[in-house]
Amino acid sequence: MRQADFVGRDLTLGRGCSFVVRTVLGLSLGLWVVPSGATVFELPPDGSAVIGADTIITTRYQDTLLDIARKYSLGYDEIIRANPGVDMWLPGEGTQILLPGRRILPPGPHEGVVVSLPEHRLYYFPRTKSNEKRVVITYPVSIGKLGRSTPLGQTRVIAKVEHPSWYPSASIRKEHAETGDPLPAVVGPGPDNPLGDYKIRLGFGDGTYEIHGTNNPTAVGLAITHGCIRMYPEDVAALFPLLPVGTPVRLINVPVKVAWIDGELLLEAHPPVDAQGQSFEPNIDQFSDLLRAAVGDATTAIHWDYAREVLKKSDGVIATVGLEADSK
Repeated sequence: MRQADFVGRDLTLGRGCSFVVRTVLGLSLGLWVVPSGATVFELPPDGSAVIGADTIITTRYQDTLLDIARKYSLGYDEIIRANPGVDMWLPGEGTQILLPGRRILPPGPHEGVVVSLPEHRLYYFPRTKSNEKRVVITYPVSIGKLGRSTPLGQTRVIAKVEHPSWYPSASIRKEHAETGDPLPAVVGPGPDNPLGDYKIRLGFGDGTYEIHGTNNPTAVGLAITHGCIRMYPEDVAALFPLLPVGTPVRLINVPVKVAWIDGELLLEAHPPVDAQGQSFEPNIDQFSDLLRAAVGDATTAIHWDYAREVLKKSDGVIATVGLEADSK
């Protein structure tokens, strides 16, 4: 566990405060793994917004980062950003790999489906009976690419289709034709269908935006789709029967998240997503303003140099960047 002494500045009182900052691995709360590999957590009974744990594993010679990502319910970008400098295809025998599994829950109502575009991640908060513990299920996803961005806002599930056919739009067929890869007017169910075996239609626009599987699972976790939300085949197979038609779906663009745990200010930052759905290098001053806004009026000692370092990396790994001013 990494530690560094520093002097933080109390934003309200304007005085220095010495304390220790560390990257917190944390302990999982009520974690179990469903067969699809998605992680399922009980929501903390104290109302905390932090779930999960970061883990370090050691590779075997035949491992690739993408194999590891899929096994541990991570996406392409998630595992690459958390392990800079590690060869994606040949990490090598005995390499230590960080699995970023500790997360701050997305802001807003914890109900239905929430898709966080900067995280390339879907959260599902199923309804529970009064005597049942509330849980969240989370999966990595792909989102829209340049010029084909995934929409933001509130919608709902309007239909579910098993073993769907794919009807590529005229623009998609034109795009493929221009690259020498012509498409038929319809692609039936089967291994060549890019929708996979399940699609969940959303109520945006004309209903052409969907959550669906893929026949190219190595690309899950990238901004690569035509606006839809793409999942690992086993993940969408697990989610499909859980989502009733009418389930609310909220798509958000919140690159900076904070939470308080035992007087410590935790920061989780991801590359921001622009209006075209593309991740871009964060503006540290703007990100710092987002951190100030997220903290609000709390009397807080923040190590701004370290916080800016975390914001600049935007690797999704939670770090402790401050303390409540009266914390011992």
